Amino acid sequence: MAAERQPVVHVRGLHRWLGEGETRVHVLRGLDIDLEPARTIAVVGPSGCGKSTLLYLLGLLDLPDGGSIHFGDRRVDNANEETRTRLRGAEIGFVFQFHFLLAEFTAAENVMLPMLKLGRRSPEEARAVAEELLDSVGLRGKADRRGNQLSGGEQQRVAVARALANDPRLILADEPTGNLDRSNSEALFGLLRDLAREKGQTILIVTHNPELAARCDQTLAMLDGRFVQD
Repeated sequence: MAAERQPVVHVRGLHRWLGEGETRVHVLRGLDIDLEPARTIAVVGPSGCGKSTLLYLLGLLDLPDGGSIHFGDRRVDNANEETRTRLRGAEIGFVFQFHFLLAEFTAAENVMLPMLKLGRRSPEEARAVAEELLDSVGLRGKADRRGNQLSGGEQQRVAVARALANDPRLILADEPTGNLDRSNSEALFGLLRDLAREKGQTILIVTHNPELAARCDQTLAMLDGRFVQD
């Protein structure tokens, strides 16, 4: 039973500096955080407080200047690029503020890409999963629409489906509902929350939306590179 409650991510003493010389800024100042399974966690705070920097470090897209990041029982902040890339593909899903879809690909093809890259599913299996995920985000019947034929909100929902494609243990979302209307925003958050509870996934959301943060299991407030309340 204890193994089930082991944090998906365990961080201690995380530091990150950005810039050079007189413009060098201490963005993260010794953060500690444990992200447990089956929980939605919101990170809130003013622009420039370090929220996005934290997201990039947890997603293994950047390296810290100090401290440690463990994914399960494995330390990953000092892993080589090949290992970190493999972990990102298999265990981490990303939803950025901008969807970053391939406009010339269909919605289904965009969702299939992470699955085909990981190589665990055949193209036929990947297509079936992609259609199911698109249905779950309210895009039934639009699987064959190209990215540039979808509205901004629809493209963001495709991006969420893509983040879920490989059934990751950790989902990192940067303002995931920023381009959605209220109804779709609530439906999308409900989907993420249900995934956390049913599949034991950990959802970390960076947001300026107080209503969204209030619906999460936990809220972490940041200021000047530190957590100021829990």
